[in-house]
Amino acid sequence: MKLNSLEDLFIHELKDLYSAEKQLTEALPKMVEAANTPALQDAFNAHLKETETHLERVHQILQKLNVNPGNAKCDAMEGLIEEGEEIINMKADADVKDAALIGAAQRVEHYEMAGYGTARTFALRLGHIDAADLLQQTLDEEGEANKKLTSLAENGINEKAQA
Repeated sequence: MKLNSLEDLFIHELKDLYSAEKQLTEALPKMVEAANTPALQDAFNAHLKETETHLERVHQILQKLNVNPGNAKCDAMEGLIEEGEEIINMKADADVKDAALIGAAQRVEHYEMAGYGTARTFALRLGHIDAADLLQQTLDEEGEANKKLTSLAENGINEKAQA
């Protein structure tokens, strides 16, 4: 794909987000299974449901723009998921593994927040107000997921991992 305009770049970002969310829907069940703490399992399960909604939102935006998501692949998400899988496969104390899973999940959240913020800004500049609203909604949800993970870490999991 050539990037000759901001519109081209916006579509590229959307396809990248679509791929990232699709990969994440496949990775989150593994994180649920690997987590030891019920609250962390619940957080990962809740985010899986949100991620499915995020995927649908991006797809909706692409459809409105008459763009097929195609087979674009988000290499960054693939790398972040690989790092998460390394943690899943490590032999570790259960509490330490939970702390590591939170770290891996937060790296994913921060990547997604950067992507959604960028795409939202492009959408606003291009006059795609409905798309910008959907992207902002997702950006807000990604931020809340990150805050939830921080709360879990700071209110028990990191303390247990340190013990």
